[in-house]
Amino acid sequence: MLNKLVFKIADCKEEFEQIYRLNYDTFVKEIPQHAGNPSNQLIDKFHSKNTYCIAKDQKEVVGMISACDDRPFSVEQKIDNFDDFFPKNRKILELRLLSIKKKYRKGLVFKALIKTLYERVIKGRYEFIVISGTLREVKLYQHIGFVPFGGLVGSKEAPYQPMFIEEKMINVFTGKFFDEINSN
Repeated sequence: MLNKLVFKIADCKEEFEQIYRLNYDTFVKEIPQHAGNPSNQLIDKFHSKNTYCIAKDQKEVVGMISACDDRPFSVEQKIDNFDDFFPKNRKILELRLLSIKKKYRKGLVFKALIKTLYERVIKGRYEFIVISGTLREVKLYQHIGFVPFGGLVGSKEAPYQPMFIEEKMINVFTGKFFDEINSN
């Protein structure tokens, strides 16, 4: 399945429209983080600052993740002492809005999205990456090398754990993490 998908940075209106619907499906219907609306679209409040890495099956956006290095970050606004967790003047990137359509979750789409994002956005540019990991996937993020920090954020219905990974760990996990993709 992976070989028929295209992984890229979103760059056109049609892709952004599909991103809004994918956000809605994930963060309104599946993870009740936001209230529903008649448009069935969810435009992220950081949309204008985000870079979206997407997976496409022909013309359909089937997965995405966003990256932003323009502070304040979403997670930063939820933690009073965010800067206390990181050395001063470090380059930090926040990853958010990981969403993959259910049909594509069992394959390598997640890893290929991360690989594309790493190669086109992250590599050599950031010393720390931060996320708000859904509690359902904390073990996955820890397996990759992310470390929890601060307390839980979000709501009772949609709790998240702030996490980070350092550049040296990014370089360690990318070698192992991407081997499986490269062999397909």
